[in-house]
Amino acid sequence: MIKKVFTATFSGFFSVALCAQNRFPKPDFESGYLYPEQPFVAPNEALWAYLDVAILVLLMGFVAWAIIKKRVRWAVTLVSLLSVIYFGFIRHGCVCSIGAVQNVALSLANSSYSIPLYILLMFALPLLFALFFGRVFCAGVCPLGALQELVNIKNFRLSKTVTTLLGLFPWLYLGFATLFAVTNSHFIICRFDPFVGFFRLGGELALLLFGMLLLIFSIFTGRPFCRFICPYGALLSLFSRLSLFRVKITPTCINCALCHNACPVDAIRPPYQNKVKESRSKGVLRILRYLVFLPIMVMAGATVMSLLSDTLSKAHKEIRLYEQVVQNEAQPQEVQSLELQAFYVREKTVEALAAEVSAIKRDFRLYSAVVGAFFGLIIALNLINLSVKRTRKEYEIDATSCVSCGRCFSYCPQNHQMS
Repeated sequence: MIKKVFTATFSGFFSVALCAQNRFPKPDFESGYLYPEQPFVAPNEALWAYLDVAILVLLMGFVAWAIIKKRVRWAVTLVSLLSVIYFGFIRHGCVCSIGAVQNVALSLANSSYSIPLYILLMFALPLLFALFFGRVFCAGVCPLGALQELVNIKNFRLSKTVTTLLGLFPWLYLGFATLFAVTNSHFIICRFDPFVGFFRLGGELALLLFGMLLLIFSIFTGRPFCRFICPYGALLSLFSRLSLFRVKITPTCINCALCHNACPVDAIRPPYQNKVKESRSKGVLRILRYLVFLPIMVMAGATVMSLLSDTLSKAHKEIRLYEQVVQNEAQPQEVQSLELQAFYVREKTVEALAAEVSAIKRDFRLYSAVVGAFFGLIIALNLINLSVKRTRKEYEIDATSCVSCGRCFSYCPQNHQMS
């Protein structure tokens, strides 16, 4: 009885399913029907790019007017807030003038790479302003510097030896960033940006922790990233050395040392009486030693970096791929990496890859030697600068180190009288 009921029920469901299956005709996939285009509004990236450039120029011009003409600090605080909001959180810290160094370097070395105009402007405009007004970009227009400026409360002065040694790192960073950019290996400035994770509200844990550590240091000492890491800051210091209009101590300076103590980046040099008077012959001999020392350091730097070129070339993905291919050809692997699978799928010969690798290593040897010569030059010039003692009767602002933050204005009694 149960068997008959089950059979009847199953037959009923089966017949209903057949009827349901045949209730509607099967779809015709070859009817020639065209789906309507779905209209959508694409973001106007060109508009954003030109807006970035316009705001960049506007803020730098405002800072230059406030710092050089009016000698007030409130403008820097205002610009810092605007920069962090717009260039930081709205634009997510990209494209920034710091990272644009790599785009410019690649465009100069590789004719097939065309740099967008707005990236070129983001790179060149702060340098142009530095040539006329000093490092007004660093004052608060750069979101990375602005973020450090806003959290700075105390300023513990570091020793001259420490600041001199750490001050070499931005130049080294600039050299390696340029090397990896011109060889089309990596954009390491963008890859290791310590603050972009904050602006994008997420990122690699190690970089977020590094950025947090820098911000903690920024509370107690002025702008550690700008002074001891930023490669673009090194270029700005070079251009600001020649600036036509710059921040100056008040003309009626009374040597009270308040500005020197207030400066967060140690950019105000105290008076120095050079009591060691050397004879003319000793001075000439010292200059001759410098002229011999300088090319020796340049050649030493070029030689060392050239010897390291093979090791540095492993940063290029094709070099690493070639090493995997050679190892796999000698001893085939059961489980291949994705790079190896992609190589064999595109049917590129090992010989062709070897020729490409040879060209890449040749470029690395050339550019490594150039960057090494640059390193040797920078180190030699810094050592020579340490040995040169110039008499100063009053406090002076070092244009290469000054970031135009204006903190010294509020501490200067003479500046209050002028205002």
